[in-house]
Amino acid sequence: MTSGVAYQDVGIPLGGLWSSPFVKWGGSLAAVSGLDLAVRVTDRALAERGIDRGEVDGLVLGWTVPQPAIFYGAPTVATRLGLPGVSGPMVSQACATSVAALHQAAGTVACGAGPQLVVTADRTSNGPRLTWPGPGGREPVAEDWVKDSFARDPCTGENMLATAETVAAECGFTRRDADALAVLRSQQYAAALADDRAFQRRYMVDAAVTPADDGEPVVVSADEGVRPVEPGRAGRLPAARPGGVHTAASQTHPADGSAGALVTTARRARDLSGGEGYVRLLAAGFARVAPLHMPQALVPAAGAALKAAGREITDVDAITTHNPFAVNDLYFARETGVAPEAMNAYGSSLVFGHPQGPTGLRSVAELVEELRLRGGGVGLFTGCAAGDTAAALVVEVTG
Repeated sequence: MTSGVAYQDVGIPLGGLWSSPFVKWGGSLAAVSGLDLAVRVTDRALAERGIDRGEVDGLVLGWTVPQPAIFYGAPTVATRLGLPGVSGPMVSQACATSVAALHQAAGTVACGAGPQLVVTADRTSNGPRLTWPGPGGREPVAEDWVKDSFARDPCTGENMLATAETVAAECGFTRRDADALAVLRSQQYAAALADDRAFQRRYMVDAAVTPADDGEPVVVSADEGVRPVEPGRAGRLPAARPGGVHTAASQTHPADGSAGALVTTARRARDLSGGEGYVRLLAAGFARVAPLHMPQALVPAAGAALKAAGREITDVDAITTHNPFAVNDLYFARETGVAPEAMNAYGSSLVFGHPQGPTGLRSVAELVEELRLRGGGVGLFTGCAAGDTAAALVVEVTG
C-alpha cells in the first residue's frame, strides 16, 4: 500500500523548523513531562525566531507516549504558549508522527487557514504503565506503554528488531555491512559537532525545564548519551540477538525530546523569511509493506512522495532518513542507487536517538539546513514506523 499527496502553496519560513537536543533514556529529561518540555522548547523557539504568536491560527500536537493531562493536550499547550484562542488536532502515528503532523498542518493551510504551529514531543523514559479492565470480570490486564510496544507488534507477535533481521537475512546484508554503516553515520554526526556544533546550532533550541519531581532546573544544550562508534570497536560488540547482524551500535536508542515547525502559505513563508527564500513543502508519501519488513517501507514511501511531487530520486540534492536500524539505509541505498555516504550528511536517528514523535521533524530540520548551506535545492526525508509502515516528505529550499 502506498499513497502520495502533493501540496499547493504551502511553506515553512527559514528558521521555522527547530528541535531540542535529544537525551538518552534515563537522562536529564527523564523526570520531565513531555508536555512541559514541548511548551518550554516551543516558547523559546518562537521567541528566538521573533515569530509573532498573534499569527498562529491553529496548533497540531504530535505525541506517541501518554503524559499527565494529555487528554487536554493541544488546548493546554496552546494556552501555556500564550495562545488562549488556539487549538487543533493531536496526532499519534508511532515513528511517522512528525510527517503526519506536518501533513495535517499543510492540509489545513491549503484549505485556507492561517499559520499552523506544529509541536511534537515525547518522553520515552518513565513511560506509563496502564491497567485495563479484565474481560468478563477477570484479572486486570497491565500494559507497559513503551516497553511492551517495542517488544511486540500485535499483528506479528514480533519485536521491531525482528523486522530488521528479517530484511538483513533476505537481502544478504552482513554484520560487516551493518558495522560499516554505523561507523559512517557516527562520523557524519561528528561533522555536526564541528566548530562548537555550528551545524546543530542552526536549528537546535535549548531545553530549559524543571523536573516534575521538583528537582533542580535543568538546561540541556546538546544531545546527551551519544556514544561514538569507532571502526575497531564496532566489530567487537555482541549481536543484539544470536546470529543477527545488528548490535547496540547499529540500532538506535530510545530518547526524550521535542521539535516543532511553523507551516503557512508559500507567500507568508517567504515574507517571514525576509525575502531570502523559504521552505516549500512539495509532497508527502505513506507506505505499508509485508509483515516483518518494516525497514523496507522507506523506499515505497519515498517513491510515493517523489511521484506526487513530480520528482525523481535523481532530482534530490539531499536526503535524511529515520533509520532505527542500519539495514534501513543499506536497503534504501541498494534499491535507489543512492550511496550510503550521500545520505544523512550530519548524522541520523541511528546515532542521536529516537524520541518517536519528534524524531522525523528533527531530521527534516537538518535536511533543510543542509540544503540552505548548499544554496537551496530539493530534499527528501523518509523514515519507517511501527506496523511495517513509513512516511516521507519532499521539500524544496528556494532562493
